[in-house]
Amino acid sequence: MKVLAFSRYAQLGASSRLRLYQYLPYLKDAGIEVTVAPLLDDDYIRGLYANNVSKRLVGKAYVARLMYMLRAGRFDVVWVEKEMLPWIPGWIELKCFPNNIPWVVDYDDAVFHRYDRHRLSVVRGILGQKIDKLMQRADLVVAGNDYLANRARSAGALRVEIVPTVVDISRYGISESDDNRLPVIGWIGSPSTAKFLHQVAPALREVVATRRVQVIAVGANSEQIADLPITALPWTEATEVTAIQHFDIGIMPLPDAPFERGKCGYKLIQYMACGKPVIASPVGANCKIVDDGVDGFLAATHTDWITALTQLIDDPSLRRQMGAAGRRKIEGAYSLQITAERIAGLLKSVAI
Repeated sequence: MKVLAFSRYAQLGASSRLRLYQYLPYLKDAGIEVTVAPLLDDDYIRGLYANNVSKRLVGKAYVARLMYMLRAGRFDVVWVEKEMLPWIPGWIELKCFPNNIPWVVDYDDAVFHRYDRHRLSVVRGILGQKIDKLMQRADLVVAGNDYLANRARSAGALRVEIVPTVVDISRYGISESDDNRLPVIGWIGSPSTAKFLHQVAPALREVVATRRVQVIAVGANSEQIADLPITALPWTEATEVTAIQHFDIGIMPLPDAPFERGKCGYKLIQYMACGKPVIASPVGANCKIVDDGVDGFLAATHTDWITALTQLIDDPSLRRQMGAAGRRKIEGAYSLQITAERIAGLLKSVAI
């Protein structure tokens, strides 16, 4: 079986790496040959985070993607991450794609809100229903959480399956805690999401002022958090697990807004895979991932954050208890070893 995979990014793009690339070895073992055609390469990601995107390279990327679309008939299934041609009207995208080729489209965030909630009315008018049209055309929509799945169903998708974003549990070991060192409150992400740390800035300032504790943000630019009591550390795929293992508490603040309701809670899954207790805003998938009071806390208000942080900072045994519960949850429901077989089955189920 031959699959053409239209990823949004190359390996450096987190969404593409997690929703597609990490499955490739398992799919090969299942007899599925995947040709990956990323739209945007790693140089684009580096430029994006440095605010230096080359429009010429983006233009070339679109031409290359279009050429692949026209050759899609050589494959049994096309596996699309979000959309094939971002910011291009859906009718053009569909016209350039063969009608008789089965198509699986995957969503791990609310990309449709980039269009239907855009500040410009002309964008909303032209692209507001684009993702809904793609969902209608797809033979299968794979959604990372309930919010995304409900949008697909309301759009009239033929078939919708929920597959959470997961980790390769074999990469995530549990390190022994050292109760004699300063507890570490940790966050991991990218410059695009580091802004959410400001949502809990008052709580972090208060606990740093009243407790002996360190706060670390892996993947944030230092200038983004210069006014916060947080140390910024660089992110790399090779060191991300080691960085999380150094945490004692993992946090995921989020605003309760439409786009954020579509997020899949990957930070929480990473923390819990390393046996760390978590504190998260009760938004979207976070509410399903975190069992409040068992493997972490859901914190909606400033008081909630202060209570959760101080309780975990002051009680190492509670941290270990919640961390162990979280690890068991990831092993049972959010591991690559479980979902890989399912993804292979889903791709095979739509093949001609």
